[in-house]
Amino acid sequence: MSTGAGIDYSVWDHIYVSDDEDVTNPYVDTPSLFRMRHRTRLERMAEFQQRGEDLENNLLECKKLLEEAQGRLKELEEGRNEGEEDEEREAEIKKVQGEVRKLKKDEKCFEKMIEEYRREEKKLPWDVDTISKEGFSKSVLNINPVTKEEIEEEKVEKHKTFAEKYKKEIKHFGMLRRWGDSQKYLSDNPHLVCEETANCLVVICIDFEIDEKHALMEQVAHQAIVMQFILDLARTLKVDARGCFREFFSKIQTADKPYLDEFDHELELLKERIRSCAQMRMASAVKELEEEERQKRLGPGGLDPVEVYESLPKVNHSQKRYYGSHATSRQVPPYEAARLVGNLATVVSTVYMWNYEVKCKINN
Repeated sequence: MSTGAGIDYSVWDHIYVSDDEDVTNPYVDTPSLFRMRHRTRLERMAEFQQRGEDLENNLLECKKLLEEAQGRLKELEEGRNEGEEDEEREAEIKKVQGEVRKLKKDEKCFEKMIEEYRREEKKLPWDVDTISKEGFSKSVLNINPVTKEEIEEEKVEKHKTFAEKYKKEIKHFGMLRRWGDSQKYLSDNPHLVCEETANCLVVICIDFEIDEKHALMEQVAHQAIVMQFILDLARTLKVDARGCFREFFSKIQTADKPYLDEFDHELELLKERIRSCAQMRMASAVKELEEEERQKRLGPGGLDPVEVYESLPKVNHSQKRYYGSHATSRQVPPYEAARLVGNLATVVSTVYMWNYEVKCKINN
C-alpha cells in the first residue's frame, strides 16, 4: 500500500507467524505438542476454505436456477401476449414470478455472505503455511546424463569413422600456428573439439616422425596438446568441451609463466612418446619384413637355409676337412656329425629344388 509520503508498511505490523515452537513446559512432549498445534491450525484452515467453496457453489447454483426461472417466465408472458389467457397460465406466471423474486433475494444474500467471507479472509493472521504460495509446482534439474563406458571395439570403430569423415579438417587444424586462427577454426567447426581429434593428431604425428618430417611432427604435436588442454579444462569444469574452448584460448594468451611452463612440459613429453612409438613401429615393421623373407626361404623340410648355414661351426680353411668324413674321429661326436650332415643335406636339397624350379620356368 502506497501513500503520498511513500509506502505504508503498517500492514506488516501484526503478522502472526506461528506459535508452533514457543517455549513449553519441560515436562511436556514438545514435538508432539507442536505437531498437534500445527494439525489443529491446518484443520481450521481447511474448514474455512471449505466454507468459502460452499458459498461459491451455492451462488453459482442460485444463478443457474434464476436463469431457468426467468426463461420460463419469459415464455409464459409471451404466450399471454399472443392472446392465450387462462387461469392456469396466470397462476403459473405468478408462481414463477415468486420464484424469481426469491432467487434474486437468495443471490443477493449469497453475494453478501461471500463479501463478508473475503473480508474475514483478509483479516486472518499469516503463518508459516499462508505467508507465501508456490508459483509453480514443476521443477527442472539440469543434470548431465550418465554416459555408459564404451567397450574397446566401439571406441576403435568410433575413432575410425571419425578419422575417415574429418581427416581433411583435422589435418588443417594441425597445421595452424596462431592462437586466433585455431580459435576461429574451432568456432567454425565445433564438432572437432573432442577426444577423437586429439587421437587423430597424435597418429598424424607418428606418421610424420616415421617419414622423418620432424618439423611437421612438432607442429601437429603442439596442436594435439592444445586439444588435450581444452578437454582437460572441460573435465575440470564439468561442461561440454565445445562450450569452453574459447576460455582456454583467452587463458593461454594471458597466462603466467607457470601455466606456460606446464604447457611446454606436456608438449615435450608428447614428443618423446611420439618418437618412442615411431621407433617401436619401425622395429616392428622391420621384424615383419624379415619374417616374410624367412617364410619365403623355407625349404621342404621347414628349415631356413640361412639359419642352417649360420648354425654350422666355423671351419679353418687351412685344415681342408669335412666333418662328415670324420664321424668316427674323437674330435667330432657321432651324433653331432650326423646332425651336421643332415643339415647339409637339407641345404643341398633346397638348393636343388630351387635350381629345378628355375630350369622349369626357363624351359616353359
